[in-house]
Formats: sequence, C-alpha cells, structure tokens
Amino acid sequence: MDNKTPITLSRLDVERIEALLENPALHGSPAAERLRAEFDRADIVEPGNMPADVVSMNSSADCVEEASNKHHTLTLVYPKDADADAGRISVLAPVGSALLGLRVGQTIDWPVQGGRTLRLKVTAIHYQPEAAGDLHR
Repeated sequence: MDNKTPITLSRLDVERIEALLENPALHGSPAAERLRAEFDRADIVEPGNMPADVVSMNSSADCVEEASNKHHTLTLVYPKDADADAGRISVLAPVGSALLGLRVGQTIDWPVQGGRTLRLKVTAIHYQPEAAGDLHR
C-alpha cells in the first residue's frame, strides 16, 4: 500500500493510541514513529461518522495473502490484548499499525520471519465497534 494513500481514523482511537504512546518505553520507538506517520496522513473523524468498511481499533477483519490465497481473520487490539496465535494483533506491531484505518479492498505489506514480506488485502470486516454502536470499548 502506498503510504501516501489517505486512511480514516476515529478520533477516539487516535486519542487512546496517543495516550498509549506517552509511555516512556515507547518514546522514539519504531512502533511509535509508524503510528505517528499514520496519524499524519489520516482523515480523523468522529466515531459516529466512521465508515463501516474501515479497520478501527478492536475491529475484526478478513485478509487474504495475495500470493498464496491464504485467508486470515485478524482483530486489531491494544498491546495488553494481543495474542498472535488467536489472530489478535497489537496496534504496535508493524502489521497492526499498517492495518489501522484501511478500507475493505486495500492492501498492506506484512513483514514476516526470514525477511520476507507478504501482501495482505482486507476483504471484509466482521465487526467494527463504531458500526456496532460500541463507542466506549
């Protein structure tokens, strides 16, 4: 995905992630820099105006690896809730920060072990808190 492509973020997600990034352990970290870069290119909207086809925090989305056609269901979570084996991806992980704000149909490059990169395409969103009216999750 082109890093200049605009993304859409919920104002509440941005506020909560900015509070998370205030942790001294994250100052200057690659994860914090990636997220701040995402904020810089984002269209930030009120939660009630969030399009239903956008990955927000705590959203569950289907993705497909374009090369192998392998399907993944990923849920974008805060670090304390992360469990890669269960598909719960931290927003601080490279793939997590890249998923944040993507629309169905957009792609990201996902770095994996061994220096390889997989291209993932968001194909569906099963749950998005804003669309479900869960604005205080």
